[in-house]
Amino acid sequence: MKQMQGKINSSVYASMQGQSSAQQIAFLRQLQKEVKVEESLEVPLNELNVVVFDLETTGFFPDQGNEILSIGAVKVKGGKVRYEECFYSLAQCNAELTPEIKQLTGLKEEDFEGAPELSKVLIDFYEFVKGDVLVAHHASHEKSFLQHFNWKLFRTHFRHRIVDTSFILKIAEPDSNMIRLEDCCEHCGISVVDRHHALGDAKMTAELWSVYVDRIQEQQGCKTLRDVYEKLSK
Repeated sequence: MKQMQGKINSSVYASMQGQSSAQQIAFLRQLQKEVKVEESLEVPLNELNVVVFDLETTGFFPDQGNEILSIGAVKVKGGKVRYEECFYSLAQCNAELTPEIKQLTGLKEEDFEGAPELSKVLIDFYEFVKGDVLVAHHASHEKSFLQHFNWKLFRTHFRHRIVDTSFILKIAEPDSNMIRLEDCCEHCGISVVDRHHALGDAKMTAELWSVYVDRIQEQQGCKTLRDVYEKLSK
């Protein structure tokens, strides 16, 4: 995918650290303006640069007070997972973690001592993503949290395109009823490692994306994201 035009100088970004939220808001608004969402529809899938990501959260409903605990992401370029290009951060959490969340994620309250505020984590994450397409497994969860906190923290709308790997699965294997990430990975021979850790889930989802993008290009003739959406609409 074409990178966003008018890249923001990294020194400008660096100078923002520790400064006011007004500058963070200005930075994010400029970044969001330059995201070229429509261009991504025409880029060949085997050339599309994506950032596959995952959120760990305290629940499913950001508008009811659930918080983001961590963000993990890895880049996929030219269909290849770039394990050396990763992002991971905990985010400051003010809520007491439930026993279920502790068991699921392995996180404890003491892990968040000194964790950065969510506003900084999101800015760092978007700087990592830049203009790439975002990919997530059952992405409605991630999208709802990013939409909510973008508006709450920055008063700006979330503009990145997010592609759901479950859409790709529907095209590649229309009769499949697999839902869970670990089931999809095991079906494709992908090792399940660090499940329910944001970066671990992001890496597994990236491998899944790579496998299924190859399949839909070879077997279904889907060459671009536009082809994917047209196939799903039928």
